[in-house]
Amino acid sequence: MAAPRQPLRRTLAAAVALLTLAAGGSQATELRYRGSVGQVTLPELAADLGYLGDVRLNWIGNVTGGPADIQATATGQSDFGGAFNGAIVKLAAANAPITAVVSYYGSDAQTFQGYYVLDGSPIRGPRDLIGRKVGMNTLGAHAEAVLKTWLVKGGLTAEEIAKAELVALPPVNTEQSLRPRQIDVAVLGGVIRDKAIANGGIRPVFTDYELLGAFSAGSYVFRDDFIKRNPETVKAFVTGVGRAIEWARTQPRQTVVARFESIIAKRGRNEDPSLVRYWKSSGVAGQGGVIADREFATWIDWLADAGELKGAKPKPSDLYTNRFNGLPSGGGGA
Repeated sequence: MAAPRQPLRRTLAAAVALLTLAAGGSQATELRYRGSVGQVTLPELAADLGYLGDVRLNWIGNVTGGPADIQATATGQSDFGGAFNGAIVKLAAANAPITAVVSYYGSDAQTFQGYYVLDGSPIRGPRDLIGRKVGMNTLGAHAEAVLKTWLVKGGLTAEEIAKAELVALPPVNTEQSLRPRQIDVAVLGGVIRDKAIANGGIRPVFTDYELLGAFSAGSYVFRDDFIKRNPETVKAFVTGVGRAIEWARTQPRQTVVARFESIIAKRGRNEDPSLVRYWKSSGVAGQGGVIADREFATWIDWLADAGELKGAKPKPSDLYTNRFNGLPSGGGGA
């Protein structure tokens, strides 16, 4: 009597296999995201290089700042977003269900954020910023954290630091606000900084690279439920972005710039491509965007000391994972 059960068992096994295959095939193949005006993001580069496989990008607008970008991801308006790691710490500490998966920008000897003044400015050190206006792309993120770290190291009290007025400005407008003295200090980074330097008449007071050395500063995040439903999609994205980082790191600068110009031309968003001609590097420290503990620990400690974290300090490993990074130094990490 046992023999007739074998076909049934085989049928059930086949059904389970088909369901498993179907579940795997139902993972997302399109990722909604926000881009940057006149610039090419690493996911856009990865897509153009064919590194994302079957995963497609769906541009839904441009970012107004990292905190807003990851907030949009946390609320499901976009599928991934990127921000300064300190902003990720704050959002995660507020119980947002997000996890960082790959670094996408940072500071090195070629690419960094600098705090610039006009050549004739009397501002030289931390105390000179008391009562001054500092323009930056967004408040509560990288530029503010680095500035306040520098001011603390310069011996300023919390009351004195509060007298430096922080002004949020779109990156493309920051230089234009500095030159007519609408602000006293402009935080400039990447290609926007290089273009401003080429225009002449400004000098740095300090840079984040001088203050902290080479480090990855920001990461892309996904919602935790998206990761759970779409692990292969996330792996394709992370590994593709990692490959794009290494492609840009190993190609001649002019090759990367030409690729950026081609991408901007093809996407037809009526943009000025001149910014990308100043590109030098992504600034990402780890190979393929692999995230290191210190890239979160630095900002966890700073936020805790500033009283901006409630309750126990999170562990860096609770905020990020490298397990989706398929590059040699990535997969299988925390």
